[in-house]
Amino acid sequence: MSELIEYQLAEGIATLTLCNGKVNAISPAVIEAFNGALDRAEQDRAVVCITGQPGILSGGYDLKVMTSSPQAALQLVTAGSTLARRLLAHPFPVIVACPGHAVAKGAFLLLAVDYRIGVEGPFQIGLNEVQIGMTMHHAGIELARDRLRRSAFHRAVISAEMFDPIAAVDAGFFDQVVSADSLAAHTLAAAQRLKKLNMNAHRQTKLKVRKALLERLDAAILEDRAQFQPVI
Repeated sequence: MSELIEYQLAEGIATLTLCNGKVNAISPAVIEAFNGALDRAEQDRAVVCITGQPGILSGGYDLKVMTSSPQAALQLVTAGSTLARRLLAHPFPVIVACPGHAVAKGAFLLLAVDYRIGVEGPFQIGLNEVQIGMTMHHAGIELARDRLRRSAFHRAVISAEMFDPIAAVDAGFFDQVVSADSLAAHTLAAAQRLKKLNMNAHRQTKLKVRKALLERLDAAILEDRAQFQPVI
């Protein structure tokens, strides 16, 4: 497994730790490693726990790639949206244990899984695309529309409002916020609870609940790709 995603399996729980520099930038290589780790977790029939380094889950897409060319940006955003869709439909429960900041694609990871645990502290959670000059992609809008509370959706997507961890619970980014020292224990407890589910029922119910969202994401990914087509 690539060092960009550290994979650890213990008692039916697969922990995927992002390890790509101080902000855990999401690059093409990270997404490739992510998909490989999810393949492995699926083979292991494991509950998945995604986490990062102390203080940060991810600061978002690798800006060097995003600004290198329109085609490179398209390929990265498409791969990232496809990863989000895969997480939403993953056949086993997926948890994010967010140890700090989660910005842009880092925050979208929170919106693509089943259960999200954050930590107390001076951390920022949110979608800053508009703030840094990037028009929000259709797939991102659809994911945020579905997973964020209605009162927070416009503030997060259109105004790039950032939320502290407690406010991020109300907005819909987190389900629970705990102390940094207890994050591992709370994550383990959540994973052990989810391990008790009937996994076939979990998968089938998840697909029913998210059917409309998955269909909208499929259409949005195609629409995002069409907007990048060169004018002839």
